Amino acid sequence: MRMTFQRMADRRPVETLVERDDGVVFAMRGAGGGADLPHDLVHAVVETALPLADGIWGCVADGVVWGSMRHVSGRRPPHSAERSDQLKRERHEAVQRAENVADVVGRLARGEALPPQHVATSGLPPERIAAAVDAVRDASRRWAVLPVGERWVLEWTTQRGSGRRRR
Repeated sequence: MRMTFQRMADRRPVETLVERDDGVVFAMRGAGGGADLPHDLVHAVVETALPLADGIWGCVADGVVWGSMRHVSGRRPPHSAERSDQLKRERHEAVQRAENVADVVGRLARGEALPPQHVATSGLPPERIAAAVDAVRDASRRWAVLPVGERWVLEWTTQRGSGRRRR
């Protein structure tokens, strides 16, 4: 799956182009813009760094269509809406965990103090959280110097059999 994030001049909503491996293309609207790392890009960096196979992007790769996504092109597989709904139900807790972990990592990357128990609720070892924080800080530096209008393309590759995904 390919995700294309375009650098905006201001903080208006960011629309990410998502090209799934099955040939279906969506535009996904999300928060962020300007010099700040878009929320969906934070997720991509965190979910790749940890890795979290059942987070937001792993779900999209497997066929979930979130309410923030608009179909652009490509033929959707038969029963794709039902499959999306089923995956959302099955992975609800994993997605919530990914949201919480991305929030914790994003806050730490911005230098915001968090109570230790907040980090502990992620269930991940502190060294893995620290590695994800470093990855988000690096991505934030790269994003901040990306010229307005330029794009950052990420490839989300599924490693079959391991349940892991990487960038």
